[in-house]
Amino acid sequence: MSRRTPRPLVALFTAGYLAPYLLPTVVGRLGDSLHLPPAQAGLIGSALLMSSAAAGFTFAGRVDRLGPRTLARAGLLLAALGFGAAAATSFVPLVVAGAMAGGFGSGTATTVAATGIAAQRDPHRASTLGLLSVSALAGALYLTMPHLGTGHALPFAAIALTALATWPATAGLESGTAGLRTPAGQPTTAGPLPFRRSGLVLAAAMLCWSMAQNSLWGVSSRIGTDQAGLTEITVGAVFAIALGTALVGVLGAGALGSRLGRALPIGAGTALIAGCIVVSARADGLASFATGEIAWNTLYPVVLSYLIGLAASLDPRGRWAVLVGSAASLGTACGPLTGSVLSQTAGYPAMGTTLAVALLVLALPLTAVALHTGGSPLLRPGTVRRRGGAPAALVAGVTGAPAGAVPQMGAPEQAVVEITVSTPQPAPTQEEFSTAGPRGGSAAFGQSSNANASTSAR
Repeated sequence: MSRRTPRPLVALFTAGYLAPYLLPTVVGRLGDSLHLPPAQAGLIGSALLMSSAAAGFTFAGRVDRLGPRTLARAGLLLAALGFGAAAATSFVPLVVAGAMAGGFGSGTATTVAATGIAAQRDPHRASTLGLLSVSALAGALYLTMPHLGTGHALPFAAIALTALATWPATAGLESGTAGLRTPAGQPTTAGPLPFRRSGLVLAAAMLCWSMAQNSLWGVSSRIGTDQAGLTEITVGAVFAIALGTALVGVLGAGALGSRLGRALPIGAGTALIAGCIVVSARADGLASFATGEIAWNTLYPVVLSYLIGLAASLDPRGRWAVLVGSAASLGTACGPLTGSVLSQTAGYPAMGTTLAVALLVLALPLTAVALHTGGSPLLRPGTVRRRGGAPAALVAGVTGAPAGAVPQMGAPEQAVVEITVSTPQPAPTQEEFSTAGPRGGSAAFGQSSNANASTSAR
């Protein structure tokens, strides 16, 4: 596997993740344009993301069989058609159908990207590049869309056009299994899911973690306009600045890498995000709203990049990356509806407090999984001796060790080949030679002389 930037995977990651990043403006504009209450608008956003999660669960482990290029192009085409149809109509059932079809296409593209990222030598670096790209694009859209007009067509059209623009990048993907290889450069092979307990805990925690994040994200636009008294242009500018600082956070996460491990960034970062959510949910003006949103959006992609890298490290075939990502999409899908219901029944401040407490509780299992899977090599008994010996085991326990120095988690066993070696003939001894000269009686003299010489030499 080359160390070059995986550009097709980054492009697919961007196209797949753009819909969740634009969720606040999608939900807000659906409510304003179609005259829907916040709960119903949030339900449409949830249906979109639920469809995206369904694509991940459907194609997890099947990307290599169907072919990365074929599956990615099918997903991008469906995303373009679905979101394009939702942008072209104001009939609510057609908007819902188009959003769900587009969501399934986006989820398919994300599945291919997650599977390919897991096969990289450095999954954290690849996911960081993807988050960097989607944050930059979403920030630019938040700056420009308020000046282009109102209505739900603009965000849906932006997602559809991004899917079409990503199509040429799929030429860099293989049409068959050759495009999915382990970090050692070998094609991925079928096998049981490794580390099931850690993967299941991570998936369940990520579902709730994403739901808490997007419960606030789905109503952030409403908090800015209704509670903080800001205009849509001002709220869009705050979001753009927040996503700009998210770029700084992602760059910092990429530069930091694995120096601090995964447990500290995930655990401490989740606790800090909980505090940011409280500040944002209690915002009553521009200063408090901007502070909470900017701080939150700076930390969120940092922690997310480590969580994606953690899921990818559990299986080089990318199955846990896809399943955990789909669980996160499922939580993201429930976020807008959960946030809308909580804010309508208890108010924005109480909603923020509830979400913050939930995140503090979730920080414990997430940190535990990171410690369990990141604090030890996680190799099967005997694999170190067969693959790398004692030096490899020593390097495996050092944070930041070269990726190719140790066997990767879940990597297939290397076959042991028996080599037949012919037994060499024994070297001739000195007694087998005699002095030069005529044979016969003198031969005995020669042998006697050789024996005496041999004895004196010893």
